[in-house]
Amino acid sequence: MTWETFYLICFVLGLSLTLLSFAGVFSHLQFGHFHLNLGHGNGGAHAGHGHAGHGHAAHGGKGGISPFNGFTLAAFLGWFGGCGYLLERFADFLTPVVLGVATLAGIAGAAILFWFLAKVLLPHERELTAEETAVVGVLGRVSGTIREGGTGEIQFSQNGARRFAVARSEAGVAIPRDVEVVVMRYEQGIAWVRRWDEVSEDLASLKAGSISDGDPTSENPDVGHPVNSQ
Repeated sequence: MTWETFYLICFVLGLSLTLLSFAGVFSHLQFGHFHLNLGHGNGGAHAGHGHAGHGHAAHGGKGGISPFNGFTLAAFLGWFGGCGYLLERFADFLTPVVLGVATLAGIAGAAILFWFLAKVLLPHERELTAEETAVVGVLGRVSGTIREGGTGEIQFSQNGARRFAVARSEAGVAIPRDVEVVVMRYEQGIAWVRRWDEVSEDLASLKAGSISDGDPTSENPDVGHPVNSQ
């Protein structure tokens, strides 16, 4: 393997990891939350983690994030590989010089991304309360057909953002797309739902029954109408 090939592999790998990472971040941001897997151990951090039903604020070792994490590693590989490839292919420098310059370029790229994460993204994260992330009772719409006895996907709004969740029918029946549903319970990352029209009918029947039971004139028509003794 030549140095040119080595640098090219590093560049492609770093670029691919960066694009995949940010694609994941922005797709989650569409739901009002995102997950940054910034490493493990003392430097590990998560930012704005929140699958439907829970969330927590950014946290990390000693109240911040480590400079050695997945994002900065991807940035280092991309800048290191790109700079090294260009110098190796188009410049007439000795291999140690190219390696040194490429390493400095990789460190600079990783440092810029780390500054962006630490100074721009994370300071705007806040902890979500249980009420803000509660899913049970939420009215949503089926975005991916729920199969009979299987799973699908629902879309709902929460805290002004659009969210999605894997869903199952509580009755085990199929529910087509665009049908409004209510989340009855949320367990192990799955929202168990019922059709809104069924829930509304049950509520209407229950309300009608309560009114009937609470009105003494409903069972005895003479009650409330005094009988004339004359």
